[in-house]
Amino acid sequence: MVLDKFQKVVTADDMRRPLSLGSREFTDNKWAYFKWLRENDPVHKGKILGPMKGTLLSKYDDCVSMLKDPRFIRNRTVATGGGSRFPFPLPKSISLLMKSMIQEDGDEHRRLRNLVHKAFTPRRLAALEGRMHEITNELLDKAEKNGRMEMMEEFSRPIPVTVIAEMMGVSVQEVPELSKYIDAVTENMSGITVAKTLFWDMPQAIKFCRGLIERKRKEPGEDILTGLIEAEDEGSKLSEDELIAMIFLIIVAGHETTYNLITQSVYTLLQHPEQLELLKSQPELIDSAIEEVNRYRGPLYATKPEYPTEDVEIRGVVIPKGTLTMPMLGAANHDPDYFDNPEVFDITRENNRHLGFGMGIHYCLGAPLARMETKIAIQTLFDRNPNLSLDCDLSELKLATRPGWHVYKSMPIKFG
Repeated sequence: MVLDKFQKVVTADDMRRPLSLGSREFTDNKWAYFKWLRENDPVHKGKILGPMKGTLLSKYDDCVSMLKDPRFIRNRTVATGGGSRFPFPLPKSISLLMKSMIQEDGDEHRRLRNLVHKAFTPRRLAALEGRMHEITNELLDKAEKNGRMEMMEEFSRPIPVTVIAEMMGVSVQEVPELSKYIDAVTENMSGITVAKTLFWDMPQAIKFCRGLIERKRKEPGEDILTGLIEAEDEGSKLSEDELIAMIFLIIVAGHETTYNLITQSVYTLLQHPEQLELLKSQPELIDSAIEEVNRYRGPLYATKPEYPTEDVEIRGVVIPKGTLTMPMLGAANHDPDYFDNPEVFDITRENNRHLGFGMGIHYCLGAPLARMETKIAIQTLFDRNPNLSLDCDLSELKLATRPGWHVYKSMPIKFG
């Protein structure tokens, strides 16, 4: 069962076993595990994913401090003073994609982020708003004829995929190919499909990106890919490899976070009908509602691992230099020492400084775009379908066992 009310009570005996973020046990009971960690072991050291050892932080103040602490960096090679950048060998194609700003620190991170800022101009983002309304209504026009839909595949996912395609200047004919590569990167990185993804899909995706870049150099447009190609900061431009890494960062981060935030927003509002009625009566609360969803049940419960460049002590626990360390954003967002009544979903919550989009230098660059897409999707969906409801028994909803993510496999709904 995946519902909060069915979550087990975690005990010290449960915690004697290595904590695996990719297990079904943890996936279905993560909020109970977070509660135990906050109260009993806020700086948890042990195995956290298979044989991978590390440290998990679960208190709000500790997570914020770490995310702002320059001693914690994402480049493992720099943190450890040598050796592989990653704790395991990676294929060449994956190594290329890891060169984006999300894995960089210091001056190199600032250089890449400044260049991307120059491409993400308010004018370019504002130009997408009208298309978001059109896309959302087109999807609902099609789905409502059937009286029901699988929300993730027919609504939540196509919105950011289409928006990203237009951001990148991808033609309508190329959208299915782009979707195929998105699926490969986001859905097929485990199990028996991972080898095909790493050694076939990823190289093909890189080839696709090189073709896009070549075309945009010859035929620049008003799209963000053209902006990335043309962006320059103090004489520095993005190399082709950096452009490819940036395209993938925008595609994966922009697609996955957004469509799951849309899905989580619908689900959470449906499970709190009094809050949904409040939103219907006071539509101006939509921005606050989206922030509260991101705090209460945001799609990301952890960020990328970081590594201290020296021994760091937190709450009397020493985290040795180079130790994989992860801030549990989902745990921090329910910390009663920071949030009043954190287990209550309240769309009128004030001063909601949640960590759903991260914090510090790696704060999500695409947060404004994700908020805009989610706002338009939610408003349009409930305006057109005030009697929307789930089209399955609650026990049928299953969470995906993906470390760092709180996302469902599917979510059927009916229009009423």
